[in-house]
Amino acid sequence: MLKSKTDKATGFEKRFENINTIVFENSGEASKAVAQEIAALIQSRQKESKPCILGLATGSSPKGLYAELVRLHKEEGLSFKNVISFNLDEYYPMEPNSINSYVRFMKELLFDHVDILPENSHVPDGLLTKEQIADYCHEYEAKIEALGGIDLQILGIGGNGHIGFNESGSLQNSKTRLVALDHITRVAASKDFFGLSNTPRTAITLGVKKIMEAKRVILLAWGEGKANVVKRSVEDEVTNRVPASFLQEHNNAVFILDKEASSKLTRINKPWLVEKVEWTDKLTRKAVLGLALQLKKPILMLTDADYIEHGMSDLLADSGPAYDINIKIFNKLQNTITGWPGGKPNADDSNRPERAEPAKKRVLIFSPHPDDDIISMGGTFMRLQDQGHEVHVAYQTSGNIAVADDEALRFARFVIDYNEKFGIKSPEADDIYKKAQTFLENKKNSEIDIPEVRYIKGLIRKGEARATSHFVGLSDDQIHFMELPFYETGTIEKKPIGQEDIQLTMDLIEKIKPHQIYAAGDLADPHGTHKVCLDAIFEAVKALKPKSFMDDCWLWLYRGAWQEWGIDEVEMAVPMSPDQVLAKRHGIFKHQSQKDGVVFQGTDAREFWQRAEDRNAETAALYQELGLATYAAMEAFVRWHY
Repeated sequence: MLKSKTDKATGFEKRFENINTIVFENSGEASKAVAQEIAALIQSRQKESKPCILGLATGSSPKGLYAELVRLHKEEGLSFKNVISFNLDEYYPMEPNSINSYVRFMKELLFDHVDILPENSHVPDGLLTKEQIADYCHEYEAKIEALGGIDLQILGIGGNGHIGFNESGSLQNSKTRLVALDHITRVAASKDFFGLSNTPRTAITLGVKKIMEAKRVILLAWGEGKANVVKRSVEDEVTNRVPASFLQEHNNAVFILDKEASSKLTRINKPWLVEKVEWTDKLTRKAVLGLALQLKKPILMLTDADYIEHGMSDLLADSGPAYDINIKIFNKLQNTITGWPGGKPNADDSNRPERAEPAKKRVLIFSPHPDDDIISMGGTFMRLQDQGHEVHVAYQTSGNIAVADDEALRFARFVIDYNEKFGIKSPEADDIYKKAQTFLENKKNSEIDIPEVRYIKGLIRKGEARATSHFVGLSDDQIHFMELPFYETGTIEKKPIGQEDIQLTMDLIEKIKPHQIYAAGDLADPHGTHKVCLDAIFEAVKALKPKSFMDDCWLWLYRGAWQEWGIDEVEMAVPMSPDQVLAKRHGIFKHQSQKDGVVFQGTDAREFWQRAEDRNAETAALYQELGLATYAAMEAFVRWHY
């Protein structure tokens, strides 16, 4: 059975949870543990000369699992010849060789690399006529039943709690069928289809009934983005609004989580409610600020009774009365606020988030995409420049997949018109334009752009990034375009982080020798571009740690337009005036290809500048609600210690 070095909770400590949950340090460790259980099951069936019936999932969650199963096959001789697999779902309509088909997904990640017999792997057929679907789905279930049912079913979980494509509203007795996809599901998938308009509206899915009939179910969830729906599925009532909650009624189901996905579970988020805890400064701050926000009270208005009634009497006994605790937390939160993100020269810095010296610092801002710097920390970016620091910005990827096709064609045409206007003869430019035009006019949904189109799109974003940096006041020698190799695939699916990515990052850090590094700390998607870029920075910083200049280098993490640090996590909050908010907006506007119709809009209809302004205003409002000074907006940062 699965064991985790991280999850030490007892049955009592899990009393808020209605499903067995196991928490691992990270998704890599979790995937290896699940792979070991699957391998043991396959081998036990082999000894019995019986087939092993696996229910398989797609999406980002099982990728690490499949990679480990492939490794076990190639390096440790695990055979899949007795495995019969049934996949949960497939988009409809969908050609099996499409880059977004689950047939192709399974072949590329698993089937083509192990010795499973081709006739033993089943993925719903996306090429059926609608008239054929009902009979096909009945036969799909009949095959499973004839084999005695699924021995082990692997699941992921959607943002609305769907399992397979059993969307919110699905019934527990639902059968394999054609379903209409929820808008939230389509939006989440739209990045793979280069926009919502290209994303399928329907899919064929295994029904909840068959999932519940599996002898064992393992649900995988990684990243902060899944934390809320995991909590709803595990701790709240069973409801068809959250289909994953049905698993509370399964007698052998387990949720396998990484730390981020488990972060909203009561035993993780509010451990004082389930066990006696050591009241560290960090835990005290989390509890007190959470209590103040829950009760909608300023910190200094919390009473002994508030603490006692909300399970924090031990904290009162250790550090009380409430007034003393309140003052301590209030002062710590107040000390996070600074208008000098690079440190205030000639000032007492004992209670400031940054050092006073050196007065002029070398600053390196890493931006995963060409606009993350201005969207996420534009106010701080401008303030660092205005306060006389030597600011460098490094754009880690080209961001080329986020440019619309018509925008690329418009810029290519501009080159032709420019040449004609100034009498420049360039047959090469003409050929590139014609090639790009022909490709884009005949481009199929989700087809990978040819290199010429990718380069044009990359140049568009490069020009916008340079314009933003010039707007802030940087010169060209302070602007660095890294074009990390992991990103340059032309598809949403990127390569894993490689040594070349890390080395390029190390080279730039060593060249600049910064006193401050700023990096995007978004952890919601463990496989996303932001996380991969962050991992490259972490690895580079660790490798450079022995260098003497690193003794004076601090690493600050910001977050993007999608979310913000928890108020209890913030270690530096940089306030902005209304004029500074407006200046940041104008900086974001330099990224014209990302305005008025973003390719990867997500579930949020607001433009990036609106998201950023609202998020920064919300952070400032939290400080005000907790009883601190009122500001128009705030950008928040957390320091990472290496």
